[in-house]
Amino acid sequence: MPVQPLRRSDFQLEAFRSPDDRIAFWQLLNTLVPTAVLWACVQPLAQAGSGLRLLLLPVLVLLVLFSARSFALMHDCGHDSLFRSRWLNRPVGFLLGCLNAIPQHPWARGHAFHHQHNGNWDRYRGPSALLTRNAYLALAPRQRWLYGLSRHPLMLLPGGGYYLLIRPRLQLLQGLAEWLSAMAAHLGSRGVSGVVDLPALSRDFQSSHWYTAGECRELVANNVVVLSSWWLMGAWLGHGLFWACYLLVMTLSAAIFLCIFFVQHNFEGSYASGSDGWSYLRGALEGSSNLDVPPLLNWFLADISFHSIHHLCERIPNYRLRACHTANAERLATSRLLRFADFSTCFTYILWVDEAGRLITLQQA
Repeated sequence: MPVQPLRRSDFQLEAFRSPDDRIAFWQLLNTLVPTAVLWACVQPLAQAGSGLRLLLLPVLVLLVLFSARSFALMHDCGHDSLFRSRWLNRPVGFLLGCLNAIPQHPWARGHAFHHQHNGNWDRYRGPSALLTRNAYLALAPRQRWLYGLSRHPLMLLPGGGYYLLIRPRLQLLQGLAEWLSAMAAHLGSRGVSGVVDLPALSRDFQSSHWYTAGECRELVANNVVVLSSWWLMGAWLGHGLFWACYLLVMTLSAAIFLCIFFVQHNFEGSYASGSDGWSYLRGALEGSSNLDVPPLLNWFLADISFHSIHHLCERIPNYRLRACHTANAERLATSRLLRFADFSTCFTYILWVDEAGRLITLQQA
């Protein structure tokens, strides 16, 4: 008899969907408390003798890993899966977003779009905005070189720093500039009498840098908290020491989770459909890789390595992903398993051939 194609209902998912607030609070504690203790160690170690000062390096390494873990927990809050209730996921997500210098609510909306269209490269081209092969071949030689360079793994470092530290501040400034321009244009057309319309126009204003008034409020609140925390941390540790450590920690932690996100969707044989015939199930199973990484690193990544199951059901909390993956192991045979040695190859698959429905390398183009 012919083998029947898998359906989502064939997977055991419902038993793993229920969040547990006790586990979630414990995850917060075992992430935030060590982070605070490690930052408290920075100044004493920096001022210690040469022997003890060497301990600053492992402290910074741990801060990088705990920063990546806090981002992973923020990611769960964005899916409303860390805690049972939204009224807990939202404020905790906001707090973790501030810890990572990124507005969680706007980020979660963009991430939800990725989940809704994973594997449909017509709709979502990944964080690096991949080109089609034809669009790439139409570029001038210098533009092709720049395209390849900008997607080189080493670009994760400046890219990560920009993603967390600069982009959210730039978004707010650019959005406010758009708002001021729109209000000025209204006053220019209506004169002084147009002042009474400004509150209503402001409420309905939609920037290209945020989609709702709620996203705007979170962008403003996040920047207020983040900029204030930068000043307070600098006043506590000394601005030179704080920024030297903070830039290193945030750049490396951002590079880690950007790298993980990339290799979990860009790899040889990844499902890369257009809108016609796109399958959500195939996007989850064949367009999302699972990672074979050391258990300790997987703890810092909050088990996001079990990524196919996460795409099948994003409401499964991180602390149930491993068990759900194990329960469905036989049905996940078509999902790609990647090891560290495979990561560098993934970064070569940066073009989409729309007519063939696959990712290819620059050399193949």
